[in-house]
Amino acid sequence: MVQLNPKKVSAGSISSVENLCSALSVSLQEIYGALSLPDDEKYTVSQTPKSDGSVRLVYNPHYLLRKIQRRINKRIFSRLSIVQWPDHLFGSVPNQRDRKSQSIINKDYVSCAAKHCGAKSLLKVDVKDFFDNIHKDIVLDIFENFMKFDRETSLLLAEICCFKSHVIQGALTSSYLASLCLYDVEGAVVERLMRKGLIYTRLVDDITVSAKVSNYDFSYSLDIIRTMLTSKDLPLNLAKTRSIYVSSEPLTVHGLRVAFPQPRLPSGEVSRIRAAVKNIESLASERGYRTTHAYRHDFNRCMGRVNKLVRVGHNRYESLLGRLKKIFPLPSKKDIERANAMLERLRRDCTTKRSTYWYAKRYYKLQERLIVLKRSFPATTKEIRNSLKGLQPDYD
Repeated sequence: MVQLNPKKVSAGSISSVENLCSALSVSLQEIYGALSLPDDEKYTVSQTPKSDGSVRLVYNPHYLLRKIQRRINKRIFSRLSIVQWPDHLFGSVPNQRDRKSQSIINKDYVSCAAKHCGAKSLLKVDVKDFFDNIHKDIVLDIFENFMKFDRETSLLLAEICCFKSHVIQGALTSSYLASLCLYDVEGAVVERLMRKGLIYTRLVDDITVSAKVSNYDFSYSLDIIRTMLTSKDLPLNLAKTRSIYVSSEPLTVHGLRVAFPQPRLPSGEVSRIRAAVKNIESLASERGYRTTHAYRHDFNRCMGRVNKLVRVGHNRYESLLGRLKKIFPLPSKKDIERANAMLERLRRDCTTKRSTYWYAKRYYKLQERLIVLKRSFPATTKEIRNSLKGLQPDYD
């Protein structure tokens, strides 16, 4: 049976700010401290270029906001015992468990594209400035009417999750809130489109509708989607909203071709991945280059591209992975010095900072470095790992 709407499955609720503090394991001082920060301290802003040439603003939250937002995600939004996510939502939502077989249902972009396999017509709908247009009132509604929290707690959570009265790119809770912002209207649209034999999915702000019919007229579909979005004051990006037909160009969803029984990488992508592996092999043959950070960066990037093959079930994955396994990055003596310096810093900060995000980040960065170090210096690696016992972060 298809699940059309997000569902709060837990009977419990958070009925006061004190209960919220208990649920998140934070103090009232931390919550009000985060809320009382000046605007220029709540977030630091950086810019990243968009594919269309414009600029996207990305906000990095203050450590207090980050801590609270992370707890909201881990202890509320991502728990399957609290929120059950519908079949058409993908991307930022956690993998689900099938209620009958108990098997894991992936919620990544590949699973989203797989919903549209065999399509002959696509409608791609883009929401303009999606996060910026999710107003704080919508967030308040999510906490108060979907999560069933009391008014005071919902107001406080909306304040923590928003900046200048809207959701922003960079706040840790934004992707979950974006997935929930249509919780009370989207299911009806999905159901109406299903009656027409159409498939609807949404991956954060990318809405896709597919038909198994060639040259399908999506005007009705677009009308009801526009009405749904308008009801939440979310404007369409008409420049990026379009219909695509198999007779005119290859049909792709989230970068994968879908005019087949299973998602496939675009034509030429496998050749480019194979060429990337060949390039890494060439770099590895240069004397001493496997110990450099430049090689590690290139190797890890290439490994990430090869791993795309296994997700789509490509038969070249095993052979390309085997070639990469022969040329793993190698450590140098400098890596020992850096690892010991990182260890000393963790020892120094353990008593005062082990519950912070940055301490946890440094701890796991050292663990990652030790994976490389072990390839040439196993005894030194074992010694450092033993020294790390008792220095584990308790950042939640």
